[in-house]
Amino acid sequence: MTTRLLTGWGRTAPSLATVVAPRGEAEVREAVAAAGRRGAIARGLGRSYGAAAQNGGGLVLELADDDGAVELDPATGTVTVAAGVSLDALLRRIVPAGWFVPVTPGTRAVTVGGAVAADIHGKNHHVDGAFATHVSSMTLLLADGTVVETGPARDPDLFWATCGGMGLTGIVLAVTLRLLPVATSRVAVTTERTTDLEDLCARMTDGDAGYRYSVAWVDLLARGRHLGRGVLTRGDHAVPDDLGRREAAEPLAYDPTVRLAAPAVVPRHLLNPATVGAFNTAWYERAPRGPRRTIETIPAFFHPLDAIGHWNRLYGRGGLVQYQFVVPLGAEAVLRGVVERLAGDRCPSFLAVLKRFGAGDRGPLSFPMPGWTLALDVAADRAGLAGLFGELDRLVLDAGGRHYLAKDAHLHPSAVAAGYPRLDEWREVRRRVDPQGRWCSDLARRLRLVP
Repeated sequence: MTTRLLTGWGRTAPSLATVVAPRGEAEVREAVAAAGRRGAIARGLGRSYGAAAQNGGGLVLELADDDGAVELDPATGTVTVAAGVSLDALLRRIVPAGWFVPVTPGTRAVTVGGAVAADIHGKNHHVDGAFATHVSSMTLLLADGTVVETGPARDPDLFWATCGGMGLTGIVLAVTLRLLPVATSRVAVTTERTTDLEDLCARMTDGDAGYRYSVAWVDLLARGRHLGRGVLTRGDHAVPDDLGRREAAEPLAYDPTVRLAAPAVVPRHLLNPATVGAFNTAWYERAPRGPRRTIETIPAFFHPLDAIGHWNRLYGRGGLVQYQFVVPLGAEAVLRGVVERLAGDRCPSFLAVLKRFGAGDRGPLSFPMPGWTLALDVAADRAGLAGLFGELDRLVLDAGGRHYLAKDAHLHPSAVAAGYPRLDEWREVRRRVDPQGRWCSDLARRLRLVP
């Protein structure tokens, strides 16, 4: 047990908490029982951008454990995995056996329990939905120390409140997940540049159904007739015939080794309109004018930033904020308005990503809904950022959209209530399983998710 200053991946809003690293169900139960009035929250690898896995003045249970149990059942195409196991460790086990996770975010450095708590989504939401859609069941430790099994057909209200519930209904101990069979560890990728935002949205609308995975990088500094220009990347898992002779000899070979790391100290304001503008222009110009098909590895396509250890340091000591929202299909004018405002502000973000969501799931706090989701990173100490985000919030909420809680570091509680109309339904389930309010986090307090 130690006292530590914790932050999320954005390295903002640090808070001091008592941190324990229990091993096994009995130790987890014992630690939770000893939590004081500030309550407890589980923490995996700390990759939520904000304070979802922080609990200032309270207890934080570190549950990341890449040596945890992984039980693969090839006959059913499922895996039962300890919640502290990372997607990285899980992929190292299942890809060489011919399987892939059904949904992955842009990093594999998240735990399975964290994937449930945030109901993560990926480049394939328009086809496969979010993570919870593929969970058959899970084991959950409740606030009173009891352990229950829950799933879509077993106490479904608790199951769906937990998926996307940011760890505030209980601690996930284990998950049974349906996997995706793959014949190779490569991805057949089609890349093309788009002239502006309208061109980008039109190509995604017309062509995404032909691909399992689709994502677009957007130049948020481009203006005028180039506003919202981007690079559209779509793909599917490659088959053996797609591989060259060397790759075909080991079609399921998988090597996600990280070979680079950002320096510990980065010059202040390294990422500014000039440097990001130069990067954006170079990145856009290097993309092919017309569709070009290539074969990429799983790490290169799904987790390119994982190739740079501690890449969040690039934003300097002030840290970074990721702003992610979704607006409904048909609200393309609002999406354009957001991009215009960001471009007009000269907001330097080189990690701006646009995806097209399909149908949402039953989780009352699950983020995805049919629509357009844009995510962007920006230095947290940029002048005027709070005012800019406030303007964007109004545009998003007035259009019937919402923001992703796993990324949030700025929202007002009223924005959560407006964006998540089933919030009271979620609170009712939480009161049933945690009447004393044992589960709590800095995020939950700031957004008034809990009393």
